[in-house]
Amino acid sequence: MRPLPPPKSAVVPLPPAVLPAAGLAGVAGALVLPVDRPGIGWVLSGLAVAAGVVVADRRSRAGSSFTWRNAAWAGLALALLGMGAVRASGWLFVLCVLAAVVAGSLAVVGERTVNSVLYDMLALPVEAFLALPWVGRGVGRFTGRRDGVARRIALAVLAAAALVGVFVPLLASADAAFAAVVNAMVPDLSVATLVRWCAVFAVVTSVVAGACYFLAAPPRRASGDRPHRTGYGLEWTVPLVVLILVFGVFVGVRLVVLFGGTEYVLRTSNLTSAEYARGGFWQLCAVTVLTLAIVAAALRWAPDATKADRLRQRVLLGTLSALSLVLVGSALSRMWTYQEAYGFTVLRLLVEVCELWFGGLFVLVLAALVRLRSAWLPRAAVATAAGALLVLAVLDPERLIADANLDRAAAGKPLDHRYLAGFSADVVPVVSARLPEPLRTCVLRQVLADDPPDGWPAWNLSRSTARDVTLGPPAACG
Repeated sequence: MRPLPPPKSAVVPLPPAVLPAAGLAGVAGALVLPVDRPGIGWVLSGLAVAAGVVVADRRSRAGSSFTWRNAAWAGLALALLGMGAVRASGWLFVLCVLAAVVAGSLAVVGERTVNSVLYDMLALPVEAFLALPWVGRGVGRFTGRRDGVARRIALAVLAAAALVGVFVPLLASADAAFAAVVNAMVPDLSVATLVRWCAVFAVVTSVVAGACYFLAAPPRRASGDRPHRTGYGLEWTVPLVVLILVFGVFVGVRLVVLFGGTEYVLRTSNLTSAEYARGGFWQLCAVTVLTLAIVAAALRWAPDATKADRLRQRVLLGTLSALSLVLVGSALSRMWTYQEAYGFTVLRLLVEVCELWFGGLFVLVLAALVRLRSAWLPRAAVATAAGALLVLAVLDPERLIADANLDRAAAGKPLDHRYLAGFSADVVPVVSARLPEPLRTCVLRQVLADDPPDGWPAWNLSRSTARDVTLGPPAACG
């Protein structure tokens, strides 16, 4: 029996720069990260993490291992976190944080590895967990050094903390302006605050250490060359041809409806707009997702050894992708019809964005068919998804929904003001400008009801602007 190899954490040495870089990033995150709401502290914490990883990596090797691809993914992650300083919507920022984690992982990983794309997307949280014994061994060796450097650092920190604890209160009591600055910067040191600081410190430190752990011994890079797949192509050709015929018949039958508009549907199908849209949108979404899976499988496993194989793959998959784009347009048309009939909501907007993303994926597939190289497609799909989310955040989705529903109300259709009142401060400028009194004040009071004051790390443009809006007198709200 062969002995088991030692774990990576016991073999890979811990560079000296990792512990101070991770510790300083953890302290910065603990002080500025507002865990309960969007705020400018999120992007500042992201910058601290990025700086810690870059500094530790540069000091651990002769040259940096980062390229423009790493910088592009890191920039995308920071841009997503930066939406916390602009948008107040909680659901939107949760999506931005999740996308930022994926983009940050790909920024650390860089080029494709031999592992799956799923690992590359989640490398940062996975490696942060795996790095715990690595960091633990490093801390043990550091504290056990004979020169007593750990003891001297601890004494220096305690001395600095003691001086701050003595002189800052004295200076604050001597000058009211300085006291105001101190009160604005130092939060209430309650037990909950201390627990939050410790938790954020642990998470941010682990993230920086995990990134350094990955960079200290990264997995092998995936080869750009791939062998041609041989085999009998009939088992791929027949199903794809049948699917193309089905899509072609569907598009041909529905072509007039696709471009005939709502009036044609009401005149010929004896359906309301909502019945027409609701009856087909989700089915078309399912067809789109299944078609993407089939195309991905064909790109991965269909034979391409001969010129005839490659031509067949281009023709079949190209035709299927083009027809799928028509189906995406049909699904979007149905959802738009449904929203015009019953109003615009967050869920309906998100599924429309997803359908647009599906359409973008089919365009990427068509681009991949030019050279029949699909290794770049998974990361391109992730990049377009994160980019679409960033564009959506920049466009301010809650404001778009509020504007669309107010346009419907101006056209004589009912307005669900209770739904508007459940939005964040992002809708305050639109509601304040377009809703008449007393409904305007009723909605704004509900939007701003749960709006605790922000410390500077939680500063947010939407919430700050909303607090300057003047409300009317209290009124009975139905």
